Amino acid sequence: MIVAVLAGFVMFSLCVGTLPTAAAAALCVLVGGILLAFGHHSHGGVLVIDVYARRSRYFAWSPALKTACCVLLLLLCVASASPWVPLVLALILALLTVCGGGIHLHDYLALLSLPAAFLLLSGLALLWDYAPAADGAVAIPFWNGWLVVTAAAQVRARLVMARALGAVSCLYFLSLSTTMPEILSVLRRAHVPSVMTELAVLIYRYLFVLLSVYQSMKDAAASRLGYSGFARSIRTTGSVYGNLLATSFRRSGACFDAMESRCYDGEIRFLEREKPVTLPAALLFGGLLAGTVACMMIGGA
Repeated sequence: MIVAVLAGFVMFSLCVGTLPTAAAAALCVLVGGILLAFGHHSHGGVLVIDVYARRSRYFAWSPALKTACCVLLLLLCVASASPWVPLVLALILALLTVCGGGIHLHDYLALLSLPAAFLLLSGLALLWDYAPAADGAVAIPFWNGWLVVTAAAQVRARLVMARALGAVSCLYFLSLSTTMPEILSVLRRAHVPSVMTELAVLIYRYLFVLLSVYQSMKDAAASRLGYSGFARSIRTTGSVYGNLLATSFRRSGACFDAMESRCYDGEIRFLEREKPVTLPAALLFGGLLAGTVACMMIGGA
């Protein structure tokens, strides 16, 4: 609900003054309604992204090719001088992930809702400014001055938010078609220092250990009617978060003991399967890269 309302407000702030007020309001309601209908984020207590990656139709493609092309596309998104190139690329990658990869639209939008919240908050900071005079597309009296949205702020916010959305779409295409062990294997072959890859594995794993501990404690509190009233819910939430760190430390210690009992020597190894580069994959990513570069050159000409 909060993300949907925030998205509608940011969209209205981006378009007011550029589009008619009625059209900006309609677009605001449309975007908010889509996120309200599909954007319910849920972890589910499991490694959801890895599950989706293994179910993806792109899972059999070469992880090295997917990683290299997604990184290049991400760099092109960030370097784009026009917001249209990242937006179109984000739409194409979303269609490829949903239609080509087999990820449900609801699941994709639900996963996208979490980074969207941070993106929208950044957009608000870029759009709204405090000014001593009412100057801009929108001006609201506040204290001894005005909260305003200027045309320059709208242009800047469109570009920054489009770049960020394109970059997130590139990362989502990669993460929803390639598992974490495969990505780390590519990083090792790219001679990334082993300490960085080992830390990435442990951090990624223990994030879900922390989530599992929290979910267990929350379910235990709910079964004892810990959330039956507002005041009791506040006390229960404080108790859960207060005990979360200590319980997570115990769980992480148990996991590390289990790793050492299996001859852990400081390097985490995964069973890998060879996935050669195929012609459809090369054509798809080559076309995406060539099309993005061509659009950037045409837009800058």
